[in-house]
Amino acid sequence: MLIMDSDRIKIILQSVSSGSLSVDQALNSLKHLTVEDIGYAHIDHHRSLRKGFPEVIYGQSKTAEQIIGIMDKMIPQENVVLVTRIDPEKAGHVVAAYPEAVYHEDARMVTVAKEKIPVTGKGSILIISAGTSDIPVAREAYLTATFMGNKAESIFDVGVSGIHRLFQYKEKIESAAVLIVVAGMEGALPSVVGGLVSRPVIGVPTSVGYGSSFGGLTALFSMLNSCSSNVAVVNIDNGFGAGYMASMINRI
Repeated sequence: MLIMDSDRIKIILQSVSSGSLSVDQALNSLKHLTVEDIGYAHIDHHRSLRKGFPEVIYGQSKTAEQIIGIMDKMIPQENVVLVTRIDPEKAGHVVAAYPEAVYHEDARMVTVAKEKIPVTGKGSILIISAGTSDIPVAREAYLTATFMGNKAESIFDVGVSGIHRLFQYKEKIESAAVLIVVAGMEGALPSVVGGLVSRPVIGVPTSVGYGSSFGGLTALFSMLNSCSSNVAVVNIDNGFGAGYMASMINRI
């Protein structure tokens, strides 16, 4: 359970009402309900209550000390903490400070879960990668969706250069509530998947490719021009954004 979600606040208020928690203790629990200023960051503790999931730490360009400092304030109040775009050296410092943290090198993420995460999503989220080289972005999407309380599954390396590989998963594809399709190069796979299902498909262009792929721009433009009307697109390499959006859709 997220410490600052509405259920937890109800528990605090009920505890004060019953006399098992003093007013001062309750006040201390709610002291940083909104924003906590630690100098180099304003931590949005209210986000769990407002949006149903805590603030996520973007690790790139932050120092290990800054990441740990933010985690020091978040972990006492949150059940789940995610750090994205974090390299192995910084992650080593984080895991040393928090042994319960797990570094997922393929996804460049650190995750902390103090309790088992309940599944709150109404259906399943399926993450599909066009190529093996797209797996890091697909894994970022998978972990985000999972830690946000969804049943998630992955299928890797089923791109359009061997489209028959995709069709053997037809039943799994059709049963998913939301699909995330990750592709670099020409970025064609989301259109193909979108044409197979009556579900929302989130396309994630990756920077995988060379020459005229322009660091993922070709895949991005291809997905934006998809003629499959159920395809929406996030930014290049944004597996986190895709996992988050899929989770929001899956809660409805």
